[in-house]
Amino acid sequence: MSLRLDGVGLVYSNGYRAVNGVSISIGAGERVAIIGPSGAGKSTLLRLIATAQRPATGAIEVLGAAPWILGRGALRKLRSRIGMVHQAPPIPPRQRVVTAVLAGRVGQWPMWKGLASLAYPVDVAGAQSVLARMEITDKLFERCDRLSGGQLQRVGVARVLYQQPDLMLADEPVSAVDPALSDRVISELNREAVARRITLVASLHAVDLALHWFPRIIGLRAGEVEFDLPPVRVTDAMLRELYASEATVPTQGDQPLAVEAAGIRRKPMCS
Repeated sequence: MSLRLDGVGLVYSNGYRAVNGVSISIGAGERVAIIGPSGAGKSTLLRLIATAQRPATGAIEVLGAAPWILGRGALRKLRSRIGMVHQAPPIPPRQRVVTAVLAGRVGQWPMWKGLASLAYPVDVAGAQSVLARMEITDKLFERCDRLSGGQLQRVGVARVLYQQPDLMLADEPVSAVDPALSDRVISELNREAVARRITLVASLHAVDLALHWFPRIIGLRAGEVEFDLPPVRVTDAMLRELYASEATVPTQGDQPLAVEAAGIRRKPMCS
């Protein structure tokens, strides 16, 4: 088992309940998309899985470990096995793209190698390889503060691909990327997960991408799981109820998501 959440809840200091009694299990190698309206708790749930936040209630097991009973060193080692793609990548503005990508393995390298890489990139070819998958190789030595939001998101994805973690998490990884490239980014995350047989969990606002690329869909609303199903069983009625507070079901294109009573009208799901 890669992930297990049992009755997990989190209430912020202002009293807002972001996650409420979530219980899910995700096996090794599974690819799962979390969908739901803005404010549903998707980002908070990913931060809890990434051990960036501690739950107020319930228990979490990540990669076979209960993170909050580990010592400091063991927790740091566990976190080095988790790769997180952020909606707004936490990359220093003046850092070069090549350095930002190579930073994905800093937690796995000895300290001398990590420090050396800050002064001089130790694996330019490796950085080039993952940036090519994001179609952004030409920005290898560019400063990150000179990139567009979409380019910076792709650098964040490249960094996690270079990290080669045992668990990949992606929080709205294509929110600033145009539709044509969004499909490419999501396909590369799935390709990596399948090739290395690792778990991938992604929160996506674009429902069409989730239904096309992921064999398992979790619908989250108001911090609670509304459904947990394969995409062919996610119906029009379920999506309308999940996104009742929004005008249409969000997609990457200009048209509302087309659904049928018997299932979702989409391209054949990729495996």
